[in-house]
Amino acid sequence: MNQERIGKFIATCRKEQNLTQEQLAEKLGITYKAVSKWECGKGLPDASIMIELCKILKITVNDLLSGEKIDKKEYQEKLEKNIINTIDYSNKKISEKNKLIYEIIMFIGLGLIFIAFTIYPTDSSWGSIHSIIGLLISTFGFVNIINGKTIIKKIFLGISYFMIGFILLLLLDYSNVVLNKVAPRFSYLKETGDTMIIYKAPFYNVYRINRNTKNEYYIIDTKRQYTEKTIPITPFNRDKSGIDNIIQYKNKYVGNNSNDSHLIDNLPLAEYGYVFEIDSENLELTIDYHVTDWYVNENHYLEKSLLYNSVSIFALIDNVEQITFNFSGNRYIVSRIQIKKLYPNFEDIVNNGINKNNFNKYLENKMNDNNFVKDTFKKIFVN
Repeated sequence: MNQERIGKFIATCRKEQNLTQEQLAEKLGITYKAVSKWECGKGLPDASIMIELCKILKITVNDLLSGEKIDKKEYQEKLEKNIINTIDYSNKKISEKNKLIYEIIMFIGLGLIFIAFTIYPTDSSWGSIHSIIGLLISTFGFVNIINGKTIIKKIFLGISYFMIGFILLLLLDYSNVVLNKVAPRFSYLKETGDTMIIYKAPFYNVYRINRNTKNEYYIIDTKRQYTEKTIPITPFNRDKSGIDNIIQYKNKYVGNNSNDSHLIDNLPLAEYGYVFEIDSENLELTIDYHVTDWYVNENHYLEKSLLYNSVSIFALIDNVEQITFNFSGNRYIVSRIQIKKLYPNFEDIVNNGINKNNFNKYLENKMNDNNFVKDTFKKIFVN
């Protein structure tokens, strides 16, 4: 069915009846834009007004669908052809309408996935549930868009679409976990302990340690080499205070204000605010924290922090000889000589630069031993 030809024929017949587009539209009870659309070949009159249109234009429906006035000898042949063309045209329009509906359904599913990833917290099960529902809706729309395929091929393509989509969701979730240090959405098991939450996701585990504290941090175990008993645990934010991060601030000389500031800023207690001073002549470092010492000493956090900070600073700044930690309550002073003599295995930590494994073994892991912390703190610090 040639829409452009039919449109030109309507325009010709309208003009023969001395009608404008507006006048024809008024007689049919429609807008003139609809008439303009027909005459431009961008659509056809609805079946409900086709007979009335033909009466006004003084033509037959057969003439209209043929796009010309038909000779009586060809009338029957043209009629049969137009009936077939009309059926094909109607089926095509229905198919196009259905395709549009299923495309909308597919994108509604994708939109639901987007909403699930942006609205719900990562550790909420609703995020993963709504993502899967969105993927199923999108898969349903995709399968129904496909034309010219057998049922078996449609099922195969639908399963493939869903699996590829699910894999992409897992990869997107994993990227978010790695980049933003958050819990995975697609964890199939969540185990809650006293100090941590373990999320077991496909292909990796995530350990959320010091949960709901200022020093919360995540360890992403892609090799699944850790258990709850073997995972590295520290009372501090390991992403900031761990040796893998603070080793970048290793320096030979105290007095590099930018380097010293970055180091102190990544060590424990910095979260309460501080200022620091450097005595380059006597190689001394003074840090004034904006907090009272007893206020931060729950579970020996003060002692652990001062031990950790002292060993870290002496290990990473080669020539600093004394550190003074000032609080609104007390002052704590420690020297390199005291650390060397009284902190066990200090030389193993700094042997040939910084030995990361020994740092974790003899400093980080020791901060979990309250008896070690109390005994060592009493030996080293003078307040």
